[in-house]
Amino acid sequence: MPELPEVETIVRDLAGLLPGARIGAVEVLRPDLIDGDEPDAFAARLKGRTVRDVARRAKNIVVGLGGERLIVNLGMTGRLLMAKAGDEDPSHLGVRLSLSNKRELRYHDVRRFGRLWVVGEEAWRSFDGGLGVEPLSDEFTPDWLHASAGRSRVPIKTWLMDQGRVVGVGNIYASEALFRAGVDPRRPANTLSASEATRVVQGVRQVLTDAIEFRGTTFLDYRDASGERGGFAERLKVYDRGGEPCPVCGTPLERLVQAGRSTFFCGSCQR
Repeated sequence: MPELPEVETIVRDLAGLLPGARIGAVEVLRPDLIDGDEPDAFAARLKGRTVRDVARRAKNIVVGLGGERLIVNLGMTGRLLMAKAGDEDPSHLGVRLSLSNKRELRYHDVRRFGRLWVVGEEAWRSFDGGLGVEPLSDEFTPDWLHASAGRSRVPIKTWLMDQGRVVGVGNIYASEALFRAGVDPRRPANTLSASEATRVVQGVRQVLTDAIEFRGTTFLDYRDASGERGGFAERLKVYDRGGEPCPVCGTPLERLVQAGRSTFFCGSCQR
């Protein structure tokens, strides 16, 4: 599932291409991808609107339309692609937006777990208010993390992945951040010291920033807005490397399952 770096990469690509474009025809080929409206109503809310801006909130792409927003969540296998009108369609095209600049914005999704919906200002405020802290924002501080985590006995990796607490950090980057911080993913969140909370914040910020620099991590499905793969997979230090030697100490890396997801860590370096 795309996490913050992958969504941020797509947003930065689209922010240079979409603003100022007027939406023309809207074609919904997979109605189950649309939330909140019937497909015809969804299309009607978008047709004729001009894109003001493109932003990210958590793992969502947010297209500002002036008074309303189109929100796109990529789910497990979604791709939001810019193409020239007339280019060959992807095999699992779900939604097509024709644009005034002779381009198309296409949503493609093999497993169709992603969703697109349009919200007004009140609905947006409600949605935004239910999400946690952005980990690259000034709100994500060691003091905040130490105080917030101190109220929970949930394992720290699971705690970091709760989108109501911290947004955008999924399975890959939680494992990587905790390795960088030297913190065991099984530790109850409320056992972190102030210095460990500082290391976790630094680890999260560093790994997300590094992954954005390399345009995200592609194993199978993720592509940027041009259809290109991300380049961070080969730079992962622990994720999906169970049994391989730790890049720091050489101890075989371990794998365990937490909340139904695979966790990778070094039992020697992470305490």
